[in-house]
Amino acid sequence: MSTYLYGANVQANGIRQHYLRYGGARNECDPVIVVPGITSPAVTWGFVAEHLGKVFDTYVLDVRGRGLSSASDALDYSLDAQAADLIAFAAAMGFERYSVIGHSMGARIGIRAARSQPAGMARLAMIDPPVSGPGRRAYPSQLPWYIDSIRQSREGMSADAMRAFCPTWTDDQLALRAEWLHTCDERAIRASFEGFHTDDIHADLAHLRIPALLVTAGRGDVVRDTDVDEIRALVPHLARTRVHDAGHMIPWDDEAGFHAALGDFLGASIPPLVEGDAHAGQ
Repeated sequence: MSTYLYGANVQANGIRQHYLRYGGARNECDPVIVVPGITSPAVTWGFVAEHLGKVFDTYVLDVRGRGLSSASDALDYSLDAQAADLIAFAAAMGFERYSVIGHSMGARIGIRAARSQPAGMARLAMIDPPVSGPGRRAYPSQLPWYIDSIRQSREGMSADAMRAFCPTWTDDQLALRAEWLHTCDERAIRASFEGFHTDDIHADLAHLRIPALLVTAGRGDVVRDTDVDEIRALVPHLARTRVHDAGHMIPWDDEAGFHAALGDFLGASIPPLVEGDAHAGQ
């Protein structure tokens, strides 16, 4: 049985924030807010939220400029604005305590938000966050990879055409990305990508006080072992785990490994996936 409840919008931080809710209030655990990456509308994380919803009241955000949340030529797409969105969303929903799972750009949003020590943010799971920034090595993906696929999707794009950009993904994963990628505002993507190289999240990490989990990919070059050592020095209480058989898009490559990596960090154990549970990115 699906744990999906509904999609909805809330006015928070001066914009419309769209979200998907899974699970509902099932126990005494804190609600979980999932913040996706640079070109991942909320719906593309539905398969993860379906499983989290078996234990947690789970909310997946459309980051501004993605999915059904506000987007415009005049909108501020900075990391500061995105972090303020997250804090304002939790406040608008009336969460007294909540946990955050942020993937890639979403992890950087969570880190920037946590720096201000907002009331209620209880835990932060950082999933393969880009460690690029001023004076650091560049993020390994290239901007044209994002922009070219977005422009094709705006014209109408098949799953087969998307395969050129994501050759290891399943047919269902490709179809969902092809369906929703056109909702990613090109200006938002450019601003976020540039922010990968101008925003210093390491300065934010030094102020991280809440329990924090770092989940890294066993394949790929986003977070290296030397990066983990530096983050550990900045966040001495950091918990860390690696999903060995996964690239940067960890749950797409190894959904079971992703949930296992979260363990009981969110306040309760996540049940292992069983045959028939995997949702193939839908």
